[in-house]
Amino acid sequence: MIILLLLRCKHTIRIPVNLERHKEQYRLKRKENIAFLKRLKKTNPQKLDAIIHPVHEEVFACTDCLKCANCCKTTSPTFTSRDITRISKRLGISPKEMEDSYLRRDTEEDFVLKSTPCAFLGEDNYCNIYDVRPKACQQFPHTDRRRQHQLLHLTEKNLEVCPAVFEIVDKLKQQLTLHKINKYE
Repeated sequence: MIILLLLRCKHTIRIPVNLERHKEQYRLKRKENIAFLKRLKKTNPQKLDAIIHPVHEEVFACTDCLKCANCCKTTSPTFTSRDITRISKRLGISPKEMEDSYLRRDTEEDFVLKSTPCAFLGEDNYCNIYDVRPKACQQFPHTDRRRQHQLLHLTEKNLEVCPAVFEIVDKLKQQLTLHKINKYE
């Protein structure tokens, strides 16, 4: 499947990502995208997954996250107790030491990074703890997970951070508008 998607890839985000342009596009389309995601929320949950997942695959077949890493530079994942245990073991420190050195509690009492960019992000945009990274990082940007109707609030937040999510939503808007037009022709 990925090989076929690579053949269909007309462009890639393998070139340096222009994050300033992304911020501007996000700002210009913010209200439109929020309204669109609100309408998507009304879609049958199974149909919504069936619509979003192929677009996710198409976009990420053409995306090299290492050219961007904006998620690692600007936001923090939540760290579960399992994440903390696994990562601290890898770092050779106690979970308490990891909490004290790298983490803080947010307003919802979840563990998040004390600061950004992520302390585990290398200068080359590679994650120094990739094989034991937090579950939230493994699943980011969450557009390939099941039950998208429950995750659209994350997609809305991730539009600002991730150029690929922005592209997914743009493609969905085009696809669903075209589908609606074709439905009535």
